[in-house]
Amino acid sequence: MVNLLNEKYLRGKLVLLLFVITSCVYAFMLLVTIPHVMKFGNGMPLLDMMPLGYSYEYVTTLLESLGAGGRSAYLTKQIPADMFYPGLFGITYTLVFGYFLNKSGKLTTRWSVISYFPLLAGACDYIENFFLIHMLANYPVISEGTINIASFFSIAKSGTTTLYFVCLTVLVVYFIIKKVNRQRE
Repeated sequence: MVNLLNEKYLRGKLVLLLFVITSCVYAFMLLVTIPHVMKFGNGMPLLDMMPLGYSYEYVTTLLESLGAGGRSAYLTKQIPADMFYPGLFGITYTLVFGYFLNKSGKLTTRWSVISYFPLLAGACDYIENFFLIHMLANYPVISEGTINIASFFSIAKSGTTTLYFVCLTVLVVYFIIKKVNRQRE
């Protein structure tokens, strides 16, 4: 297994390049594929954009509202884009956190565990995607259990991501304060 917190991967140019690529894929989904699919469902939010999860009733209403064309677009346009994003997100944001830990002199502390939260969020996103594929491919036959599991992984993805960004914000503030204090000396 590759140790992403190895200093050879924590170079600014590499981290920035991955950040730009990851942001472009995310922007593509937000600006192109998600709105395209949502048009079929009269603007109803897609399942992978619901951080607090979803109910059986919501899923069946959404999939019915999307119609065959919308379900096909979800399966062939949004899901393929979202199969690239979780891996990019996981690697990129692990490196972003590691980069700031390294620059703050905290790379070998307990904080380094938080670096791996994006990989956990990415894994949850992939599991969520596999359940979404299953639901879209088997519509109208979808069990409530399948929806509950997919919803759980949507919530886990969102919770892990939120916790990560809170920790990243704290780390960046710490880094800035430390840098300002160094410049004052």
